[in-house]
Amino acid sequence: MTDPTPTTPPTDGAALLDEVEAFHRRFNVFPSEAAFVAVALWDAHAHLLDCFDSTPRIAFLSPEPGSGKTRALEIVETLVPQPMTAVNASAAALFRSVSAGSGKPTILFDEIDTVFGPKAGDNEELRGFLNAGHRRTGVTYRCIGDGGQQTVQAFPSYCAVAVAGLGSLPDTIMSRAVIVRMRRRARNETVEPFRARIHEAEGHKLRDRLAQWAEHARGFVMGAWPDMPDGVSDRPADVWEPLLAIADAVGGHWPERARAACVTLVTASRANDKGSVGVRLLTDLRDHVMVGIDRLPTVAILDRLNALDDAPWADLHGKPLDNRRLSKMLAEYMTADNEPIASRNIKTAGSVLKGYYTADLWDAWARYCPPPPESPLPALPGTENTI
Repeated sequence: MTDPTPTTPPTDGAALLDEVEAFHRRFNVFPSEAAFVAVALWDAHAHLLDCFDSTPRIAFLSPEPGSGKTRALEIVETLVPQPMTAVNASAAALFRSVSAGSGKPTILFDEIDTVFGPKAGDNEELRGFLNAGHRRTGVTYRCIGDGGQQTVQAFPSYCAVAVAGLGSLPDTIMSRAVIVRMRRRARNETVEPFRARIHEAEGHKLRDRLAQWAEHARGFVMGAWPDMPDGVSDRPADVWEPLLAIADAVGGHWPERARAACVTLVTASRANDKGSVGVRLLTDLRDHVMVGIDRLPTVAILDRLNALDDAPWADLHGKPLDNRRLSKMLAEYMTADNEPIASRNIKTAGSVLKGYYTADLWDAWARYCPPPPESPLPALPGTENTI
């Protein structure tokens, strides 16, 4: 009896990811070990998009040029399937490329600050495409046809996206992304010069091996529910679920390293995330203005907010925060009794002033603000209340 034709042995996924990480290390200086782990997992996940309910964006951001962001995208480009380099691409071009039916491109968007930076306008159409494409069910609706013959058509938007740029990104994109905050190389940090003619071919060999591994791993990854580290839930869990599923599928030291990287990068993103201006207001009231007191007149609240260093209140759209703006912002949030937070009368020595009560703010603090500092600040002097 003739032996059946031998099949190609499954690729050692852990060893392959080690090689992918080593390839990045030759040309990239990332700010932490966690970043190398996350980027290697992201490269692999791009080969298995159809196995996941969502795909995290990966964002290489820095405060200054010359921090290695573009080089990071160049290395990613050699490792992912069907890379599509997009600089100033329109939303229409992107969603038509994704829905073309010839396989999903991996979109690499350099100079993203020219799209979402302070001088670039809102670009809501592109923002909508990037947000919708985070989920496998995401679509972009457009009217097609001429004149009265137009019909609405849904264009699938689900695809892997890596971006690089200066500064930050809209909150809706940041919350769907793994953030790698790049820095200029120090004098003692060296990398190998990247030569496309030589090194692209090396990256493509790794890419082809990732694709081969992905075919064997599909059954392990499809429908996986990886255990999340303590404290990682909601949107961060959505972001990291595909990456942890990849780590569990390859095995070896990757499951442990992936979860450590998850905790590190999620914690860093929270530290850098100031939240909306409303959340910032609530947090500053809790941690700096109304510490240890149960009520405070509006005039005193404004004085203390506007005096805070490293806070936006003294120059909010060109002028200090005032009573009207404070009232409008706080009214967006509710008390424990489900009433809009509003100023109330506060009796002081010889007069009655409008102000805010801590009891009215507690529910919003609990729901929207990050955990308070471990060592509460002492109460501000001169805040004794008289009824």
